[in-house]
Amino acid sequence: MSNKQIPKDPNILLSYVNTELRDNYDDLVDFCVSHSVDINDIVGRLRSINYVYDANLNQFVN
Repeated sequence: MSNKQIPKDPNILLSYVNTELRDNYDDLVDFCVSHSVDINDIVGRLRSINYVYDANLNQFVN
């Protein structure tokens, strides 16, 4: 999935990223590199709906 196909809506993005992290990636950096997306963009968009990345869980949580 290219950067253009990453969901724009933060709620859909949350579901998508958490599913990808759970099923395919060891951490957020791996996900971002694989999808050619800026980690700060993902973190910022999910922060806007009060979610933060928990490295221990490898998920965004609120």
